[in-house]
Amino acid sequence: MSTRDRLVESTRELLRERGYTGTSPKAIQQRADAGQGSMYHHFAGKQDLALAAITRNAEELTAAAERELSSPGSPTERIAAWLRREREILRGCPMGVLAQDLEIIASDALRSPIAEHFDWIRGQLREILAEGDLDARLADTFLAVLQGGYVLARAAGNTEPFTDAVEGAIALLERATAV
Repeated sequence: MSTRDRLVESTRELLRERGYTGTSPKAIQQRADAGQGSMYHHFAGKQDLALAAITRNAEELTAAAERELSSPGSPTERIAAWLRREREILRGCPMGVLAQDLEIIASDALRSPIAEHFDWIRGQLREILAEGDLDARLADTFLAVLQGGYVLARAAGNTEPFTDAVEGAIALLERATAV
């Protein structure tokens, strides 16, 4: 892995663990095993590096969602596959955690890739729901269930609330398509 990639990956991990304010350039450099000169060779500063990390999160999560949401199957099967995808539940959503960080949300540059990612998923879900003649507003419901499931699971210290929220949403979707 290149020094640049190590810096981005270290920043991704630290932002998720500590938030923007708690992620110092020194901590990034130590985790990446990179010197200050290397960091500033590749990035203008902490915000530039954070933007690269958030953008990579968005790219990876979008690619994962694309696989499930564009796979063969009915709208219900595709949405269920996306909701049931394996996740690090107790660590929280890599994008949702960042959306709760006041420093990130206060910066249009840092907030933008998060908003774009959620908008993209919302759009994909709306298209899939339209295929099944279902209410497009369910897209926001599924996003809220997923993000809320992370919060409930983290608060409880176990994954059961997340799994229950996801399975409950799928059961509602199945009932709506059976009508």
